[in-house]
Amino acid sequence: MDYVLTILPVLLKGLKLSLTIYGIVIILIFPLAILAAIGKVSGPPILKKILYLYTWIWRGTPLLLQLFFIYFGLPYFGINLPPFVAVIIAFVLNVAAYETEIIRAGIESIDKGQYEAAKALGLTYFQTMRRIIIPQTIRRVLPATCNEAILTFKDTALVAAIGMGDLLRSAKEVVTSDFKITAFFVAFVFYLIISSILLQVFSRLEKKYSIYE
Repeated sequence: MDYVLTILPVLLKGLKLSLTIYGIVIILIFPLAILAAIGKVSGPPILKKILYLYTWIWRGTPLLLQLFFIYFGLPYFGINLPPFVAVIIAFVLNVAAYETEIIRAGIESIDKGQYEAAKALGLTYFQTMRRIIIPQTIRRVLPATCNEAILTFKDTALVAAIGMGDLLRSAKEVVTSDFKITAFFVAFVFYLIISSILLQVFSRLEKKYSIYE
């Protein structure tokens, strides 16, 4: 127990970085994904093609490779980004691509008659989406979004590949230094706790949005 208390500050520092990255990514992806999904459903043809290309590329290549390209590849084009900024850009573009397709599928699952009913009531397209379609879509996509949210947090471990001291890298450094695997067990517990919290959050959201079913 004394040893755990000794290594805890190092692991908590790594956890703080992981949670910071995760929090920023989550805040940024949902507005982007919702707008991109609406664009794919009802945008002009050129926008649909651009969004299709975006989701095709970012869903079809590994996140780690995308991170390497942004951090190590862009300097060849004269664009040098700090590690933290490169991580945020890579994660946002990657996760938003997946979430765009999840939300798009949710929007397209809504009965077309609801659009017609809204139009008959004099609602604009924007009002229809905000008041009727999006709330129902959120309820339908929550399970898939929950899975994506948990995977995203676990994927923050990839930032160690460009030298950032996240939770897993901190644990690995402690193990390498002390030749004890205790740090890995503590990191395991941290990941499990965060994932459990996310499950509870999304479970409450599902209950909240169940009125739209």
